[in-house]
Amino acid sequence: MKIIRNKDDLRTLRRSWIFKGERVAVVPTMGALHAGHLSLVEIAKQHADRVIVTIFVNPRQFNNPDDLDKYPRTEDEDATRLAPFRVDALYVPTPDQIYPNGFATNVHISGLTEDLEGAHRPGHFDGVATVVAKLFLQTRADVACFGEKDYQQLLLVRRLSEDLDIETDVLGCETIREEDGLAMSSRNVRMSPSERAIAPVLKAELDRAARAIRRGADIRVVLDSAKAQIKRAGFNAVEYLELRDAAHLTSVSNLDRPARLLVAAMLGDVRLIDNIPI
Repeated sequence: MKIIRNKDDLRTLRRSWIFKGERVAVVPTMGALHAGHLSLVEIAKQHADRVIVTIFVNPRQFNNPDDLDKYPRTEDEDATRLAPFRVDALYVPTPDQIYPNGFATNVHISGLTEDLEGAHRPGHFDGVATVVAKLFLQTRADVACFGEKDYQQLLLVRRLSEDLDIETDVLGCETIREEDGLAMSSRNVRMSPSERAIAPVLKAELDRAARAIRRGADIRVVLDSAKAQIKRAGFNAVEYLELRDAAHLTSVSNLDRPARLLVAAMLGDVRLIDNIPI
């Protein structure tokens, strides 16, 4: 596995693969890799001859400077975890390779970014869209693998690729969970043991709400009850718990089309998100 920090070195390697007619996949990450990320690598290998994993802790997508400071940085451990998967390149760009001096471009995607995560994290999705656009152009990947845990982000990246005619197919991959149902996340390590014991309530309440809605229960009553149960379990706050159209994240009042239940809640100082199809 080559470790690359310079975009020109990455392009040289990429050109050699193009010359051979090889298909390339990219798995963009911010590091602190866990089994969820590694599942994306396995899927990427099924769709390409070569796989690039990127690690870049993107300052533009953090609203809270403390959250940026606390985000785990574990490059050596990440490289060790990737070794058995025979990844072709680990791209760990230095900040100037993404945001060089004088960088003045901001990518904003309307419609998908104002609600849910966008409402609670202003500017977050501009940061995501900008860095993903850069990584797609630098890697020139044929396919990119993103987890469904960040469902709104997945839809945003698909829209980015379509609107800008970027020839990278965006593949959504199933959320990987702990045995107790908690969605895997790099932030999970920040929870105390007592908080970790409470965290699975989030998925349990999503499942309970989904069952009730499928049976025809009143959607707003079900969601309000689930929010109350989550707070009663020990979460500080529920930022949102919504049923949305799966394709556009617009509000829905019945199950006449594929939908998604999405939640964000604070547990101590850790913000957890999750979603399930319904």
